[in-house]
Parts: sequence; structure tokens; C-alpha cells
Amino acid sequence: MFLVIYFTTMLGNLGLIFLIWKDPHLHTPMYLLLGSLAFADACSSSSVTPRMLMNFLSNNRMISLVECITQFYIFASSANTECFLLVVMAYDRYVAICKPLLYPLSMQLLVSSFVGGLLHALIHIGFLFRLTFCNTNIIHHFYCDIMPLFKISCTDPSINILIVFIFSGSIQMLTILIVLISYTLVLFTILKKKSLQGIRKAFSTCGAHLLSVSLYYGPLLFMYVRPGSMQSNDQDMMDSLFYTVIIPFLNPMIYSLRNKKVIDSMRKMLKRNA
Repeated sequence: MFLVIYFTTMLGNLGLIFLIWKDPHLHTPMYLLLGSLAFADACSSSSVTPRMLMNFLSNNRMISLVECITQFYIFASSANTECFLLVVMAYDRYVAICKPLLYPLSMQLLVSSFVGGLLHALIHIGFLFRLTFCNTNIIHHFYCDIMPLFKISCTDPSINILIVFIFSGSIQMLTILIVLISYTLVLFTILKKKSLQGIRKAFSTCGAHLLSVSLYYGPLLFMYVRPGSMQSNDQDMMDSLFYTVIIPFLNPMIYSLRNKKVIDSMRKMLKRNA
């Protein structure tokens, strides 16, 4: 089942990137952001799922510390980038509807999302190197996430836990606040419009993004911000599975199937290749 989900995830996300790249009509900030989100989803899924499938099929489930930290960095930087991209997409909807003159700023924020995602993950990697790992080296998780690594550390990880709580909590709360403010302003603006078609189009576009934001932030808040996140329970693994496997699988469908331009572009490409 996970193999089918992974191939469908890669097909959906890479297919969306290819479609946006090939169709000049989709070379706008909105679709470039959508393509960037698809790239982050593809990286996030590829950092976890292939290794997880190998572990299912093999008796040798060992992983070196370097491989483990590399896996965490790729996943964390992709997840952080996606977190920032969701905010930029909310801002993009705000400026497109409320402040069209600020529209070019979205491209600068797009680059900043990738830089911010890479740097945030690098901070946690730096603090990981202050820890030592002794004989208790069994990770009770299906990939190298940061919390399970803290649990097998011989060094007191209190500082690391505090850093995760401060950075992850601040970023998630701030980004959620920006998304809510952006869509509140968008809501007030579109309600003033007299065009029923314009209102429906705005609600359709914003609704898809709000659904994606809700699905993404819920598990992250439970995993990294809630009190007692160091406690061992199956809920942590279920939350992790949701945002590492299920969300990258759902995002292309959430955005593509509700987007007329993407569907039209797909139909044109299929007709040309038929």
C-alpha cells in the first residue's frame, strides 16, 4: 500500500511541476508557489518513504548516524520550507485580491521560504552534534525524527528540546497567525465584491489552501509544540505518518482537481500527445 501511495505521490507532485514548467500560462506567482510546494512535498516524501519501505522488506534495519542525520535534515528542511510556503501562498492570495501592486513581492518571499527552511533545519542539526549516543541505539520510530533521537541520547537533551519548542512553536504560531489574518482580510474584500462568479472563484482558491493548511499544521502542533511530546506513544507515529506520507499524497489532488487552469492545461497536453 505504501509503495502505491509513494508512486502516486511522486507522479502527482512531479507531474504538477512538469505541467507548470511546460505551460507558459501557468508562469505566474500563484502557480510557481504551487510548483514549489509540490517540490517540497516530493522531497519530504522521498526522504522518508523509500527507507521505510526498505525496512519493511529487509531484516537489516540498521542506519548509520550520518545517514540518520542526513535523512532528518532533508525531511526537516523540506517540512520547514513547506511551512513557510503555505504562509507565502496565503499572502499571495491576499495581495492578488486586496493589494495587486504588491504582487511581485511574492517571488522574493518564495526564495526566502527555501532559505528559511534550510537554515532552520541546520540550527537543529548543529545542536544535535552536542549529543552523544551510547548503547541504547534503537529508534522507536519509522524514520530519523529529532524527538526519537533525543530519547536515545546519553547526553541530557533538555537544551535541544527547549530549542525545538522555541523555534517550532514560534514559527508555527506566527505562520498560523499570518495565514488567519491574510484570509480574514481576503474574506472582507471578497464579500464586498458584487460579482458572484468572482466570489465563488476566490472562495474556491482560498478554500483549497485552507484545507491544506489545516491538514498540515494539526499533526505538527501535536508533535513538536504540545507539552509532554517526549512521552512515548503510538499517537506520535500516527501524526508523523500523516504529514510525511499522507499530506504529500493529498496536496496535488487538493490543488489540482479544484483548479480550472491546471485541469485545462493537463487536457491540452494530453491532446497534444494523443
